[in-house]
Amino acid sequence: MSTPAIIDGKEIFELLRGDLSAIEREFGRDTVSGVEAITEIGEYLRSGGGKRIRPMLLLLSAKLFNYPGRGAIKLGAVVEIIHTATLVHDDIIDEAQTRRGRPAANTQWGNSKCVLAGDWLYMQAFKIAVQERNFRILDTLIDLTQQMVEGELLQMEKLGKLISSDEHFDLIFRKTACLFSVCMRMGAILGGATPEQEENLAQYGRDLGMAFQLVDDVLDLTASEDVLGKPVASDLREGKVTMAVIHALERCTSHERERIRKVVRERAFDGVTHGEILAILNRYGSVEAANARAMQYAGMARNAICSFPDSEIKRALLWAPEFVVAREK
Repeated sequence: MSTPAIIDGKEIFELLRGDLSAIEREFGRDTVSGVEAITEIGEYLRSGGGKRIRPMLLLLSAKLFNYPGRGAIKLGAVVEIIHTATLVHDDIIDEAQTRRGRPAANTQWGNSKCVLAGDWLYMQAFKIAVQERNFRILDTLIDLTQQMVEGELLQMEKLGKLISSDEHFDLIFRKTACLFSVCMRMGAILGGATPEQEENLAQYGRDLGMAFQLVDDVLDLTASEDVLGKPVASDLREGKVTMAVIHALERCTSHERERIRKVVRERAFDGVTHGEILAILNRYGSVEAANARAMQYAGMARNAICSFPDSEIKRALLWAPEFVVAREK
């Protein structure tokens, strides 16, 4: 079977423009509360933008089966609200000062209000999802939130420690790839996919999410603060070990290993510079290895949907892995 031509990002945004605008309006309405602080925090987070890649995936998955209803709009808003809630809680846990080039919400409203606003967003997402009257959708969302919370707790347990690559991949599945997978699965459920089609799309989302997070982790180490919208090497400053670092740790000298361990243990570049860590990673081709693994996952994502007939939507899904591995922020 020949590979269909891949359409680019601009064409996809045109393809989804109306639905994405509807999701944005839904998101705005759904984050209004009778409590002023929740509405203010919700609007601040919504206006911060983001790629909206998760609702895009849900839309594309549903459109693959010509799903005609408004459920994809509602659930597109649901997944973006859940994603937003996780970002609020992540920033509090990580004591982050910035998010997407702006002050993090917790620096504006404080931790206590933001914890409760994040909880409210989670509950609001489920309230909207219940309106679909679909137990499979609810089961999928419950499993998702449990995986994400477990991932956050597991990561907290491993902060400041030199973890294995298997532990790292488990964490990025729970914290990122699981949500990508669920977006594809929910679109398939709405569209009436067969069990095999649903699993193929869920696998696509998982592999795409793994690639996305691996690239994110590399960019955290190599991109500039202006591009990232947050301090560089934030992961190391928070005591988090990602794939490029794990790759170097498996190959470096005992002295180099101790330099990396010092940064991770102390959660600070105190006596060890960011440049020194990058030099160690480059010495062992560790950044290239992490990028290569991301490319591998991107290829696996494309392969997961090869059995679907050629269509504009399939070509859009084939483009997404390319976008994920090529992005610079």
